[in-house]
Amino acid sequence: MHDHHSKHKSTDTGVSKIYLIGNPNVGKSAVFGLLTGRYVTVSNYPGTTVELTRGEATIHGEKVIIIDTPGVNSLIPMSEDEKVTRDILLDEKAEAVVHVVDTKNIKRALSITLQLIEMGVPLVIDLNMRDEADRRGIAINENLFSKMLEVDVVSTIAVQKKGISSLKKVLSHPRVSSFAFSYDHEIESRISEIEPLLPESNISKRSIALMLLAGDETLRDWLLKNLKEDKISLIESIRDKASEKYSVSLSYIISQQRLKAVDLISDKILTKTASEKRRVAGFLDEMTIDPIMGLPFLLLVIYAMYEFVGRFGAGVLVDLIENEIFGKYLNPWATKLVTALVPVQFLQDLLIGPYGVITMALTYAIAIILPITTTFFIAFSIMEDSGYLPRLASMLNRVFRAMGLNGKAVLPMVLGLGCDTMATLTTRILDTKKERVIVTLLLALGVPCSAQLGVILGIFGKQPIAAFFIWAGVLTGVIILVGYMAAKIIPGQRADFMLELPPLRLPQLSNVLIKTVWRIEWYLKEAVPLFILGTLILFTADKLKILPFIERLGSPIVVTVLGLPAKATEAFLIGFLRRDYGSAGIFAMQEQGLLNTEQVVVSLVTITLFIPCIANLFMIIKERGAKTAFLMTAFIFPFAVLVGGLLHRVLIWLEIFN
Repeated sequence: MHDHHSKHKSTDTGVSKIYLIGNPNVGKSAVFGLLTGRYVTVSNYPGTTVELTRGEATIHGEKVIIIDTPGVNSLIPMSEDEKVTRDILLDEKAEAVVHVVDTKNIKRALSITLQLIEMGVPLVIDLNMRDEADRRGIAINENLFSKMLEVDVVSTIAVQKKGISSLKKVLSHPRVSSFAFSYDHEIESRISEIEPLLPESNISKRSIALMLLAGDETLRDWLLKNLKEDKISLIESIRDKASEKYSVSLSYIISQQRLKAVDLISDKILTKTASEKRRVAGFLDEMTIDPIMGLPFLLLVIYAMYEFVGRFGAGVLVDLIENEIFGKYLNPWATKLVTALVPVQFLQDLLIGPYGVITMALTYAIAIILPITTTFFIAFSIMEDSGYLPRLASMLNRVFRAMGLNGKAVLPMVLGLGCDTMATLTTRILDTKKERVIVTLLLALGVPCSAQLGVILGIFGKQPIAAFFIWAGVLTGVIILVGYMAAKIIPGQRADFMLELPPLRLPQLSNVLIKTVWRIEWYLKEAVPLFILGTLILFTADKLKILPFIERLGSPIVVTVLGLPAKATEAFLIGFLRRDYGSAGIFAMQEQGLLNTEQVVVSLVTITLFIPCIANLFMIIKERGAKTAFLMTAFIFPFAVLVGGLLHRVLIWLEIFN
């Protein structure tokens, strides 16, 4: 075992690096947060859009860099996230690797443990979420586990800040495990043929040989960089010889044999008992994913959000900030100041006119949208932290199957409620191109982002609740219909998938607050500059007398088809810059009494279905290509107006709000 922690340092910065590795949703970021405290940088892994979080920690008096890697299900990469995690281990010297394990899903984690052991990296195993395992009556014999694998094993409950000191203690002398298990004779002999052909690297030649045998295409670039052509073709011929011996793929054989080893280990270290607590938790767990029982629960969640975001955020808080702080103090004060200091009428208008940076952009961004998004972010973080979102995904699985998608597609869709631009990026987790295109389309078409959804809830907070349910019903119907049609039209296959469900748990206040603050910061950085830009565009259009022209141009559609006042054209126009900005325009029109309930519903359905914001459009071009982006836009524009127009006719005909 080596204990030469202080001697070798990684070459590039002279500071040792410790990597956190584990499946998705095992609490890696919570462990990372406790090890590093505050100073954190987030950067993309070179050449990818995958984010890595780095932070500094002091372990036994020494500065180390802790790096939180993306969650993986295997170190033979199937996705870009997995490739990045594997490449880090391959390219950079790890002083230690902390394998963060969800204790209640230990079997799922063990195949990664075995891959890390094969790589020969200094390893520490962190059994996290220990409390949840206890509640489910799952016990792990840590001493035996540690003895079998010959590495240190510690337990933590990161969200309660428990066990981090014992983790730091073992991190000062991580061990390289000498635990070994063998594959069948054929694979072992091929490994020993490939090993001598490989160059030295930061992980063992055995592990690289196994990746190559499993047909890992992502290693191609690395091979070309490090080996001559003849050696590469020799390795490929060895692999082909081996795969001829089996009727199924080598990667399947290798992972099956690894899973046998996983079963052997888990049988020895794992014991299960039942408890009363588990039965109650089990009932709640079942209820939230049952298609019939889960519905009232979902409605309850939606109603709670409507009250909290729509009534409290948009009613109480906005009134307070907009009318009291901005209305009575800030805006009059700004007006006085600007009038006194800036004698030029043009500049006065620029700052405090009807399209002024202070009077419009900042009032919209800070007085209207910030209180609403803050309450929405709090609600969203609670849903996220309690583990309800993946359960929602699983409940909606059947609906998604009708749209040629699987449950996995729910994740980007739910993320779309946060930000469609980010969600479009995460469509990469979907397995087929067909699914990626359908989900990108549905995100652009019908999923309102958090800032927009917040404002919409805020508008409905001042309308009868029926208005909200009509809006939600129409959107749901449209998404299902378009998804269903798209599944028929767009060529390709869908993949099967099962979603890993975390248990329901009480949200931790600190987690909710950290996420909310982080999102607010992101919102301010991201949105406020665009609001100012949007206001400047409107200001310029107003000064150049283009606005009335645009309103006249748009009015046949806005007035005739949708039955809205011509001024609503502005909201649609700036909605393209930022979705929530457009909705804020409608919010302001409602406040001025320019819209009745029917017009509110029609305008919000149309603006939700309408083109996504400009950032999302660029992301679609980047991810799906300009042609697809153009086709989507060409479909979404007229379609949104069509649905809005139909709804307008139906609501007038049924006289629902009269």
